Amino acid sequence: MSSSARLGRFTGGTGPLVLDGGLATELEAQGAKLQGDPLWSSRLLHTDPEAIREAHYRFLLAGADVITTATYQASIPGFTKHLDVSSERARELMASGVQLAKEAVDRFVSEARPTGRRRPLVAASVGPYGAFLLDGSEYSGAYAEQMSVEDLKLWHRPQISVLSAAGADFIALETIPSIKEASALMELLREFPESKAWLSFSCKDGRCISDGSPFTDAVRLANRSTQLVAVGVNCCSPALVEPLLDSAGSLLSPDLSWVVYPNSGEDWDREQGWLTSEKSPLASVTELSPTWRKQGADLIGGCCRIGPAHIAELRLKLRGSCSSSAAAV
Repeated sequence: MSSSARLGRFTGGTGPLVLDGGLATELEAQGAKLQGDPLWSSRLLHTDPEAIREAHYRFLLAGADVITTATYQASIPGFTKHLDVSSERARELMASGVQLAKEAVDRFVSEARPTGRRRPLVAASVGPYGAFLLDGSEYSGAYAEQMSVEDLKLWHRPQISVLSAAGADFIALETIPSIKEASALMELLREFPESKAWLSFSCKDGRCISDGSPFTDAVRLANRSTQLVAVGVNCCSPALVEPLLDSAGSLLSPDLSWVVYPNSGEDWDREQGWLTSEKSPLASVTELSPTWRKQGADLIGGCCRIGPAHIAELRLKLRGSCSSSAAAV
């Protein structure tokens, strides 16, 4: 259950690191109107950066060891198209996502003066090409059939170039639905050799990622990268995590860890949004997290519909392994 060799320098040799939850979920809870926006939460990098900084801070107060930037649906073409800004300004906005997260960390360390806590880390979010398409295809990967690996690298290169230079601790390559796109990202990452990353997939069931490829193939691909610290899943139902990790547990390289941050388990409808179920999302993530920890997950958190209160409960659930090994900030 100890951290992978590559992740060890961030955890002090033992884990886990508690990730944050859904940034957009928290922004909406504070009054932001994001539904239907082609830029989603990344629009606020332009219109209300303080709201993003404050949302990060609330996740830090709740116990997150890692906060993820508001750049999941951000892209240079997206900013130039939907904000009518120059390419240079689009790049500044992209980089500001990392800066806002760093400022939130600095404030947390200065004001909260946490004891027995690691200094929180920043992960720069990179979403799939499907997020730009605004058609839900980040949960199918269908677009990859018509694109080459080089096409996908060409799309992702500007975003990763900016985020890599901005100085985040990790690049979070997340909600990736297809093996082809993951392959493109692994090749592209080599162009930025100083960057460390994790790779997490959207999944259709307990054995396959969204494009139907076995999760085992995704793990084999990740094993070939020398820059990844972790591979895993996000924005899937919590119930899928255990079988997915079980399906590929024997294949995971000793250099890698699992990263898992599922959503609440509720269903998403493009017309109606999130459809609330009777099952408590809090119970689902927090109660299942010790199992994921036993399976070797060293980065555990939440995605859509998981807010600071859920992360606080998650940290309490994992407190034994979190607190006993944490270095002081």
